[in-house]
Amino acid sequence: MTVNSTDPTIGRLIDGRYQVRSRIARGGMATVYLATDLRLERRVAIKIMHGHLSDDTKFKERFIQEARSAARLAHPNVVNVFDQGQDTDMAYLVMEYLPGITLRDLLQEHKKLTTEQTLDILEAVLAGLSAAHKAGIVHRDLKPENVLLADDGRIKIGDFGLARAASANTATGAALLGTIAYLSPELVTRGVADTRSDIYAVGIMTYEMLTGEQPFKGEQPMQIAYQHANDSVPTPSGKNPRVPVDLDELVLWATAREPDERPRDARAMLDEVLSIQSGLQAGTAATATQRTMVFPTAVPPGQRGTLETQILSPARRRETAPITGSVDELSARAHRRRTRGRWLIALFLVLLALVGGTAWYFGSGPGSQVIIPSSLRGTSVADARAQLEKLGLKVDSATGQHTDPTVATGEVMGTDPAIGSTIAKNAPITLIRSIGPAQLALPNVVGSPESDARRLVIKAGFVAAKTSVEQFDAKVPIDQVIDDLDANGKSLRTQSTYSEARTIQLVVSAGPLPIVNGMTVSAAEAKLSAAGLGATPGTSVYDPTVPKGDVIKIDPQTTNGAARIFQKGQNDVLLITSRGPQMVLIPNVINQTWANAKVLLKNAGFNLKYSPLADVGNGQLVTVESVDPGAGESVPKGTALTIKFNGF
Repeated sequence: MTVNSTDPTIGRLIDGRYQVRSRIARGGMATVYLATDLRLERRVAIKIMHGHLSDDTKFKERFIQEARSAARLAHPNVVNVFDQGQDTDMAYLVMEYLPGITLRDLLQEHKKLTTEQTLDILEAVLAGLSAAHKAGIVHRDLKPENVLLADDGRIKIGDFGLARAASANTATGAALLGTIAYLSPELVTRGVADTRSDIYAVGIMTYEMLTGEQPFKGEQPMQIAYQHANDSVPTPSGKNPRVPVDLDELVLWATAREPDERPRDARAMLDEVLSIQSGLQAGTAATATQRTMVFPTAVPPGQRGTLETQILSPARRRETAPITGSVDELSARAHRRRTRGRWLIALFLVLLALVGGTAWYFGSGPGSQVIIPSSLRGTSVADARAQLEKLGLKVDSATGQHTDPTVATGEVMGTDPAIGSTIAKNAPITLIRSIGPAQLALPNVVGSPESDARRLVIKAGFVAAKTSVEQFDAKVPIDQVIDDLDANGKSLRTQSTYSEARTIQLVVSAGPLPIVNGMTVSAAEAKLSAAGLGATPGTSVYDPTVPKGDVIKIDPQTTNGAARIFQKGQNDVLLITSRGPQMVLIPNVINQTWANAKVLLKNAGFNLKYSPLADVGNGQLVTVESVDPGAGESVPKGTALTIKFNGF
């Protein structure tokens, strides 16, 4: 196990649940870490997609596909997938942790394997692959690196990152997916894969296990691809004479260039492997008990002299050897041999019965093992109980309970022993119901910089939304948090707790609104657009200080006396534009009494600001002599008039 203390992921708490301990391996798409599931207190392997791939939709879909494909399988020879999700910008997959090595590690250490070792590994790989094919899944990336050999002897297939539906007959497009050394001819030439493409990869792996090398080699990947498409795989015995003929034929069958000439799926190839194993075991027993056979030469009774015994060796080679003795002695020897042969056959049948009984006991009998299926999660207690009882397990009448952020209250969120574990039939198991998400204390983020606030949200056990709401506020510095919102956009400032793993969106200050007063409409719209706002002209009002058509200000659109809140991304900002100064017509007040003139001027829209004058002077009524500007002229509202009265 490789530990990298400089890896920032080590020590991190993912989704408030998985504590990363150390790094196990690194691949092209993701890095695998050893972690502790704090909720269920068990070690798991957590696969985290590389950060530079998180924005690539295709890679994300492939990553999620791996979780879905593997989660559909419940088989002792397939790595269990427990969970999948995303923590901020980090997509992850939680799997069963298997301490041990890969088949690639074993081949690098031992070069080639024995026939028995090869068949044992083939049996496990094909059993797991058979479950995948039965579920309609094509692995598409079988290779020694994806065959895991656990320290306790278990053999499992992992890495379903390239898996696809078997019925889809999906093409890979321009780029070939999978490792070139194990790609079938149809994948190389047409980019099409089905169950028989997996069989081809198994055949190449079988050749490599028996010979210690791959059948096709080249300095460039395209050279290897060309050989896959145009050449037939040679027999393993050409490199390793100890390989039996049956395995030669198995490799040739699995690696036939035409898909129709291969086994139709892993089940068909597994049946052949089991048949080969039985044949080889029976051949070994025959070699041990029947290595020679004695055939006495026919001679007349009573004749003595030389008799010839023909010895048939395992290589079918005949030799002669003179023996002496009577026919009676030879008959007695033959009888003893026949008796011994019958005992050996009887012993063989007893042993076969014992093996069969043991296989039944541990395969489908009381001693068989059952994998607790992941399909229990999210089902009702009654449905989960029915599933487990169908598998032959004893479900406790009492149920446990635990918080869970994703499973609805009352539904099954787990089991004890845990989902994915292997337990014996008739073993007791307890269902654990979800009581919903835990209520956690909300952190105080208002007034903090956005980056600090995000860290506080995650540390408290919540999910920080990828994007924040940017709100214009002249009183709050830029990048400082103004508010935090729940998943429905409601403010959380009045709450003290919130459900675990729920999303919190931050509202961050974008500073004051741009000033557009006195600008042309087009210039104002461009300035607001650069700030993330969409604006259009609204109402127009008279303004003697702003040229006609230009912007006076942004319409505040107040509601109940409260100023409107503006946020980036809005497209409904209205601009109040100028109609220029309001023009009024000066009424004719010449020779009118001042009392009448005042009424006429007010009605025309003039505000009267003057020094008080008596309406009557020297006993006479005061009348207007002249007005400047003159009567009948249009002037801007607010223009000052000079009025001269008669006699003054």
